[in-house]
Amino acid sequence: MNEKPFKRVVFTGAAGKLGGVLREPLRAFATTLVLSDIHELKTPLAAGEEFICCDLADHAAVGRLLQGADLVIHFGAISREEPFEPILQSNIIGQFNVYDNAVSCGIKRIVQASSNHVTGYYPADEVIDAKQPMRPDSLYGVSKAYGELLASFFYDRHGLESVCLRIGTCLPGPNTLRSLATWISPGDLVELIRCSALTPGVGFSVVYGVSNNSKSWWRNDDAERIGYRPRDNADDYSEELARRCQNEEWQPLQGGKVPTRDYRKPETLNFVVPEAITRNTRRES
Repeated sequence: MNEKPFKRVVFTGAAGKLGGVLREPLRAFATTLVLSDIHELKTPLAAGEEFICCDLADHAAVGRLLQGADLVIHFGAISREEPFEPILQSNIIGQFNVYDNAVSCGIKRIVQASSNHVTGYYPADEVIDAKQPMRPDSLYGVSKAYGELLASFFYDRHGLESVCLRIGTCLPGPNTLRSLATWISPGDLVELIRCSALTPGVGFSVVYGVSNNSKSWWRNDDAERIGYRPRDNADDYSEELARRCQNEEWQPLQGGKVPTRDYRKPETLNFVVPEAITRNTRRES
């Protein structure tokens, strides 16, 4: 990408794990990449970067953050299971503040990080697509489901386009047997964001953020519509993972261990998967 397509792009959640992965490649998208988070960045600013500390739960502060932006890449959120109050502030109130201010600022499109945990209660031996009903596996998943619904509402009401990325497991390589289905390479995630930002007429789209894995649980119709064609494949790691993870406990749900976490005590793993679900799942040989 030789010519930068945007003058000013706001990237929320820039201090998070994916923020560290995406900062450098996203600089190619804009003359000024505005990095924002409630936490300070771990590395110094590079040329073309600007940092604005912002609590997404503060409506006025978000309005100031989005002034003059051409595009929002919204990754700012609590990204794990926690009690309801912090999720409410960051993932629900914060989500509304981003969308409401985007309309006021004349922004035409948001690329937002949703999550595969929006459908984490589907069995792990079932292939689904984004048109099937949401089955969130956690309060975190519920908050991401809300984010998608809000994006749909703002498109229908205001014409604000959104591509909601149900991101799988973004690491340099898959690290568990589950991630043979859910893995997305950092390079494919950057390409997915590029397609989401630049493809004309995306409307409201929901795309699973996943590489070209043969074991993927997700059909990705909207990905094809926005031109996303992943290059990497978790299958390249399958033999190594079969040896390294041979004692890994199989999880019957697509959400993996997340559905076993009690939102009242999210550090524990003490939920039992409902019998009706375990009875209708099977482990592939």
